[in-house]
Amino acid sequence: MKASDLFVRCLEEEGVEYVFGIPGEENLDLLESLRKSRIRLILTRHEQAAGFMAATYGRLTGKAGVCLSTLGPGATNLVTAAAYAQLGGMPMLMITGQKPVKRSKQGRFQIVDIVDMMAPLTKYTRQLVSGDTIPSRVREAFRLAEEERPGAAHLELPEDVAAEESSEAPIPASLSRRPLAEDKSIVAAVERIERARRPLLLIGAGANRKLTSRMLRDFVDRQGIPFVTTQMGKGVVGDDHPLCLGNAALSDGDFVHRAIEAADLILNVGHDVVEKPPFFMHRGGRQVIHVNFSSASVDPVYFPQVEVVGDIANSIWRIGRRLVPRESRVDEFFMKVRDAVQADIESGAGIEGFPVDPRRLVAEVRSVLPDDGILALDNGMYKIWFARNYPARAPNTVLLDNALATMGAGLPSAMAASLLHPDRRVLAVCGDGGFMMNSQELETAVRLRMNLVVLVLDDASYGMIRWKQASLGFEDYGLEFGNPDFPAYAESYGAHGHRIGSVGEIAPVLDRAFYEGGVHLVDLPVDYSANDRVLNQEIVEASEAL
Repeated sequence: MKASDLFVRCLEEEGVEYVFGIPGEENLDLLESLRKSRIRLILTRHEQAAGFMAATYGRLTGKAGVCLSTLGPGATNLVTAAAYAQLGGMPMLMITGQKPVKRSKQGRFQIVDIVDMMAPLTKYTRQLVSGDTIPSRVREAFRLAEEERPGAAHLELPEDVAAEESSEAPIPASLSRRPLAEDKSIVAAVERIERARRPLLLIGAGANRKLTSRMLRDFVDRQGIPFVTTQMGKGVVGDDHPLCLGNAALSDGDFVHRAIEAADLILNVGHDVVEKPPFFMHRGGRQVIHVNFSSASVDPVYFPQVEVVGDIANSIWRIGRRLVPRESRVDEFFMKVRDAVQADIESGAGIEGFPVDPRRLVAEVRSVLPDDGILALDNGMYKIWFARNYPARAPNTVLLDNALATMGAGLPSAMAASLLHPDRRVLAVCGDGGFMMNSQELETAVRLRMNLVVLVLDDASYGMIRWKQASLGFEDYGLEFGNPDFPAYAESYGAHGHRIGSVGEIAPVLDRAFYEGGVHLVDLPVDYSANDRVLNQEIVEASEAL
């Protein structure tokens, strides 16, 4: 068969449902092969958005999402998405086109060494030089993208190779099981937990896997050990659990940091070095048990005394079964922290005034999303407030990026979630700066008849950087811009546009948009002036009072 047909058959063998992207003339053989397949092409308006969608598909399913671009500028547009997937631990395969490699007649026109360019950003990058190598290269790309720690892979398919004939067949995935932790490490972890007076469970990004979530919930219920989450560990065990002390959204000084300081042992599950650590270790200080798929990366502030290396879900299950359940692990001070966090969140929910305070915004959004509703956050000041104040009640219902932390990913991420879960409420929350970086994808969402609501937080500036600028004593300079009429902008794409004029309108407008279905954009002015007072003063003073 033609090599491009073989390539697509290999994708089908891997269970690929969608290919996101923008084809070019170098992809035409592959495009024709996709047309004849059961795979659906999702044509986007920018390659970066296609990459964000593919990465989010990988995050939500555990299977590598696939995106497509042509050579040169199309491929370079995937760089940010490659870093997004690689740092965020999201399985993704990028397919890029290329001019003929066996007999080129166009010199260096549009030629960039994409394979070398992708090397620092991926787990695997190769040029396909023969149709016969396609099955092994595709299988290896998917294997590496999906195995722990997941990430990005890349294959370059030149147009002359795509047009070749090949008699090869796809290679099926092999049966593979993750290695299990050695029993001695399980015993060592159990012994330290049994001796601890104030053990605390910390759930990080690496624990955000389906089976791990179930095992951790069972562990917390059986053992009564309170827990804190990182931003990307949010929702692994629901924030509404009575032993949840909160989210380490702030670098320091919050209530949860008082609990971390008081703990004499931290069971650190799924620690990922891409996230800022919510605690520093000191020699002779608290004990730390590292539970992860891979061993710890030791540095001056992280050097765990016990490492349980292997499948996380299995490790937690084995530790939990060896431990004797004890009510006394629920420390009174930890419960004071939990109550203080809840009281602080509830106090912010009643704040009046307009433009809206971010704490009130979070409460309004929570009120219109059901437990399985999906919140996709772009990057900005509001992300900290949502991470801290928004109770996630199920895994992967808060999609945020605390790894690359790139602007522009919120809308495409929400679109991928809506594509996978058309029956669930999906809300993208974007700052005006981040939204405009991929706002053209509104047309894609309308064309695909998605049910999606986009909440644009409008302060006509790069608000988080502007706040940092002011808090460090710099003059206000270089971070303000003008915005279009957002509702009219949305309507020009065929979406529905709304503008909110008071706090009391937020929940009703969002609820009506979800009820009506289709694509809706809601323009909401936001006031970040409370950030410095609340983040650097009130919370610190209140937490120290504990």
